Amino acid sequence: MPSFRELLSQAKSRIEEVDTSAAEAALTKPGVVVLDVREPDEYEQGALPGAVHIPRGFLESQVESKIVDRDAPVVVYCAGGTRSAFAADTLAQLGYTDVVSIAGGFNRWKDEGRKWSTPRTLSPEQRNRYQRHLLLPEVGEAGQQKLLESRVLLLGAGGLGSPAALYLAAAGVGTIGIIDMDVVDDSNLQRQILHNLDRIGDRKVDSAKKTLTLLNPDVDVVTYDVRLGADNVLDIIDGYDVIVDGTDNFPTRYLVNDASLLKRIPVVHGSIFRFEGQATVFKPYDGPCYRCFIPEPPPAELAPSCAEAGVLGVLPGIIGSIQAMEAIKLLLGLGDSLSGRLLAYDALEQSFRTFKLPRDPDCPACGENAGEIVIAEYDELCMPHPKQAPPAA
Repeated sequence: MPSFRELLSQAKSRIEEVDTSAAEAALTKPGVVVLDVREPDEYEQGALPGAVHIPRGFLESQVESKIVDRDAPVVVYCAGGTRSAFAADTLAQLGYTDVVSIAGGFNRWKDEGRKWSTPRTLSPEQRNRYQRHLLLPEVGEAGQQKLLESRVLLLGAGGLGSPAALYLAAAGVGTIGIIDMDVVDDSNLQRQILHNLDRIGDRKVDSAKKTLTLLNPDVDVVTYDVRLGADNVLDIIDGYDVIVDGTDNFPTRYLVNDASLLKRIPVVHGSIFRFEGQATVFKPYDGPCYRCFIPEPPPAELAPSCAEAGVLGVLPGIIGSIQAMEAIKLLLGLGDSLSGRLLAYDALEQSFRTFKLPRDPDCPACGENAGEIVIAEYDELCMPHPKQAPPAA
C-alpha cells in the first residue's frame, strides 16, 4: 500500500503547480475560477477575493454544480498546497481540463503580502436556519448572503402583503420595508395572516413588525405608517431592490409605476378578486410597465374592491406567495421572471394560465417617445376602495 507521501507525489506528478506570482497573474485573466478547498473555519479567517469555497471533503459532490464549465481555467488552493494538489488531481479525473494548484497555498500568499480579504460568512445559527437554501446550488451561501443584504419594500400589510412578508422574512431577506396606514380590524383576519385577535386596533405596520421579527431575528423591519403619495413616494422607495405591490387601487398603482420607472426598481404586482388572482413583474425599461398593462383605469362600476365583492381568504395567500417567489428570483437572478407575462389563477377551476404581456412602444410612461415622468397624485382616477392607503387586499 502506498504511503501518504507517495500518494501526494503521484498526485503532483499528474497536475500542474504554479507559484504565487504566476497564480496572481493568472487571476487577472477573464473567466478564471479561484477555488478554495480549505475547511470552513480556515476560509472564514481569510481568502482570495472572489474565491469559490468547497471544502476538500465535499469537492466531488459539489464542484459540478458550482463550476459548470469544465474547460474554464481553475486555480485551486488550500493552506499549504497539499489538499489543493489532491483536489487538482480529482478535478482532472472529473473532466476539468485547465486546473493548476498554488504551491505554498494561502499561507505563502498571505505571507508575501498579496491581496486577500475576510469573506462574509454565515453564523452557525444562520447555517442551521437556512440549511435547505444552502443545499440548493442555485442559492448556496453566496445567494443566502445576497438575500441577507437585500431590501424589499411591501406596499401593504394586508391580504397579499401578509404571505409575501412572511415568506420573504423566513427566506432571510435582510431588510423588509412595510408601508400601511391602517389598523388591524377583525374583518381582516380571514385573510391577513400577519395579524391576530390580540392585535385588533393596533397599527398594521406595528403588528407586522412583531410577527416578522418573531419569525426571523435576522430581518430588519422598517415601517412606514403613512399614506403613500406624490410627496413621499420617491423618498420611501429609494434604496430598495424590489417593490412588492399589494395595493388595491388605481391611483396608488399608477403612482408607484411612475416612481419605480424613475428609480428603476422592479415591481412585483399582484391583484385578487373573489376567486381569481393575477401576478406579474414590471421591470423598468426591460419589460412592460403598469401603464402598458392598463393604459387607463376602468370605470368604477367595473372595478369593485374586495370589500364590495368579497374574496376567498386563501386566494391572497396563493398570489402573495407567488409574489414572494418572484421577488426572491429577482434578488438572486434565478430563472425566468414574470416580466412580460401575466399569470392568472382561477381557484374554482384550480387552473393557472399565462398570457403574454408585451411592452407598448407608445406607452406614455416607458415608451420610446415618452415624455418626462412627473410624479403626481391620481386621486381623480377610479378608486375601487374608499381608503387612500395602499393596503386593502
